[in-house]
Amino acid sequence: MDIHQTEEQQVEQLKRIWNEYGNAIIAGLVLGFSGFIGYGYYKDNKLSQEIEVSENYQQVITLLEQDDEAFQTRGQDFIKNNSGTSYASLTALALAKDSAEHKDWAQVETYLNQAIENTTNKAMQALAKLRLARVQLETKKIELALKTLNGEFPEAFNAEREEIKGDAFVLNGDKAKARTAYQAALDASTAGTNPVLQMKFDNLAEQIVLPK
Repeated sequence: MDIHQTEEQQVEQLKRIWNEYGNAIIAGLVLGFSGFIGYGYYKDNKLSQEIEVSENYQQVITLLEQDDEAFQTRGQDFIKNNSGTSYASLTALALAKDSAEHKDWAQVETYLNQAIENTTNKAMQALAKLRLARVQLETKKIELALKTLNGEFPEAFNAEREEIKGDAFVLNGDKAKARTAYQAALDASTAGTNPVLQMKFDNLAEQIVLPK
């Protein structure tokens, strides 16, 4: 008897819940289903946008081998229209390389700064910073180059960063700091012996008179 009463009570309870909240439950299910559809649409739409950006990027890069002036113009437009994306950063790196071949160092700096600003990818940022520091040394902006090399870099870029620091210190006439930087570069190198770097280090070792 108690069991039957419990079942009857459960049925009555379900009826009361349905009467009070049935519409809300249905609405929740509808909204949840709509949200699922909406999320699917969002994913499809986002993928479509990414494919379009990728195709536009390929079209711009193709111009590099065909029409240098058109590449510069289309490349700048692409960066403006796709700011904040890695494709914009890659385009800026390509534009910087093209400008460097024409020794337009001011334009190279502009593009490399754009490459740094348009991506959150640490490796891509590091690559652009190293190139920017080298350009700044080329234009005798030594302190600015050292500032560009400040901050954290992925470990894989430490050897090159220390070597560029050494080059900056050499230009500043600070041979002791240059030697320390070159030694750090040698220690951080994972690609085997770097003959040019070793020569830089050895030349400085011969020039510095160590205290007795």
